[in-house]
Amino acid sequence: MDDRLFFSATQRNKAAIGDVLSTYLPDSGTVLEIASGSGEHAVSFQTRFPNINWQTSECNPTYRKSISAWINYQGLSAKMEQPLDLDVEKKPWPLTSKLRTTLNGIVCINMIHISPWSCTKSLIYETSTILKSDQFLILYGPFKRNNKHISHSNFQFDIALRSQNPTWGVRNLDEVCKLATENGFKNPEVIEMPANNLSIIFHRK
Repeated sequence: MDDRLFFSATQRNKAAIGDVLSTYLPDSGTVLEIASGSGEHAVSFQTRFPNINWQTSECNPTYRKSISAWINYQGLSAKMEQPLDLDVEKKPWPLTSKLRTTLNGIVCINMIHISPWSCTKSLIYETSTILKSDQFLILYGPFKRNNKHISHSNFQFDIALRSQNPTWGVRNLDEVCKLATENGFKNPEVIEMPANNLSIIFHRK
């Protein structure tokens, strides 16, 4: 039985996100991906950046099965560890001492708009305690700027999200940045991405 899941958005955006990562990833070490979803991003980035150890994580057991299936399908089981069962709100995160020692950065793609604001707060706080000076946290997804949607499609998407769960929604970039600076991150770099998304690169002070 094939447990792989296929998310069309992942197929559309993995190359563009990979291009951003190519600027910030170190030559070696470990990157922790929070909320890895289907695992399609993870195996794509592990293949593109073979000198990095890409560690996935996911709280949804169905998604963890998909991640494992993608790792096996791509023949990466000798390189990639199995996904961590990690819920951002359950602290401290279950990271091994080896992972903490080799960690160079954290990536979170398309999570904060499909989870309560408390998850964003936990994500920022916990990464601030784990990352060392100048290590990065990269966020990707739709954001408001100056509390305004940057496109009509994002406005419609926000309405659809909130109709599914009133605690979800496209976040205001200013509020995310304020939260990050309060937790020891420098002012971020903001990169405009296809389909009205943004990549936000924070570095730990």
